Amino acid sequence: MSVFLIKAAQLLLSLSILVVLHELGHFIPAKLFKTRVEKFYLFFDVKFSLFKKKIGETVYGIGWLPLGGYVKIAGMIDESMDTEQMAKEPQPWEFRSKPAWQRLIIMLGGVTVNFLLAIVLFMIMLSVWGSKYITKDDVKYGYGVTKTLENYGFKQGDKIISVNGEPIEDITIDINKYIMFRTVENIKVEHADGTIETIKLPEDIGTQLFEAGDLPALEPRSPFEIDSVVPDFPAAKSGLLPKDKIVSINGQPVTYFTDFTYGVKNSPDSILNIQIERNNNILDLKIKPNEDNKIGIVSTKTDLDYITYNQKDYTFTESLSGGVNQAYWEIKDYLAQFKYIFTKKGATQIGGFAAIGQMFPAEWNWQAFWYLTAFLSIMLAVLNLLPIPALDGGHVMFLLYEMVSGRKPGDKFMEYAQMVGFFILIALVLFANGNDIYKAIFE
Repeated sequence: MSVFLIKAAQLLLSLSILVVLHELGHFIPAKLFKTRVEKFYLFFDVKFSLFKKKIGETVYGIGWLPLGGYVKIAGMIDESMDTEQMAKEPQPWEFRSKPAWQRLIIMLGGVTVNFLLAIVLFMIMLSVWGSKYITKDDVKYGYGVTKTLENYGFKQGDKIISVNGEPIEDITIDINKYIMFRTVENIKVEHADGTIETIKLPEDIGTQLFEAGDLPALEPRSPFEIDSVVPDFPAAKSGLLPKDKIVSINGQPVTYFTDFTYGVKNSPDSILNIQIERNNNILDLKIKPNEDNKIGIVSTKTDLDYITYNQKDYTFTESLSGGVNQAYWEIKDYLAQFKYIFTKKGATQIGGFAAIGQMFPAEWNWQAFWYLTAFLSIMLAVLNLLPIPALDGGHVMFLLYEMVSGRKPGDKFMEYAQMVGFFILIALVLFANGNDIYKAIFE
């Protein structure tokens, strides 16, 4: 099976699980409050359905358009825009006839299930697979650091001792997450020469790294060799051959792959003076990277033990608290990303279904699948809480207004708000997937 099909199958299964459980989160409280649910659909049934069956008062089905799913609740202004039903007198089984607090619970049911699902999945994963962690000395050659971090005193080959004065004996969280998404005032490091230094960082260090494109900010160093050279890229056109050994870039020695990427990114005149070793001879090449700052080589690591992972197993009770803790930080870190997304540079990083699909591994891996499903569940919950009328968050916003003011927005207003929200969502979907298409063509 091709890599594309494996990734697509994982994405489809993951989204199907999330959509069904999200809609079930609306369905169950609606039934508990004796509200009629007319449809329960996985995917959208524009014009026709792949499958449908009526059980009781509800039609259960699978649509052909895999962009989500929905429950159609009687007496509710939603994406179905059933204005004919709304023009009739309210019935006791309809959504609009229920007290505001019941309607609020129904609308929050979907995101509640998504958050709970993430917590449960993290608990199960810790119980079954445990977690991996590294200590300071498990990063054999230390970290390669970016120019931005060098400006604050970091050096190539640094090892992390503590963050904000707290010793890190088991780095279970990627150190880059600390810097990008959390409050980091200082980091104590051990330089390659054995000296120890506490480096203070500014509050906006994450923004500086993001704007400079210095991501990841720290990356474990590993020795490497050139496995192949991509045809028609600058390296191939300049005469670089597979198995050539890169000795230096612009006079700076290259031992680790991070030395190479640092040299390419920080070349002062965009021309790389690369010194290589070929058949025991030293040769000089000049290479100009392309617009994406790439020269077109494929490398392989020559020391697979450059980083060592340790295993931590969890008892059942430990997995319960561990799952809650992991879900908390995943949610907090995801929310922290929004400060980067709502920038000019961040907007170009937004991706659609192709970008999400690329997150899944090329080979079916259940541990990776369930982690990504938990993460996507968090993402779905957070995005659904945005105060856009067509989303759950938009309905919640109007319900809270009603509960505080004692005045219910009119049906016509809600219809117009729903249409506006729907067009905003379509625009966002087109923009995100347009970014995917642009990157596939031009990057």
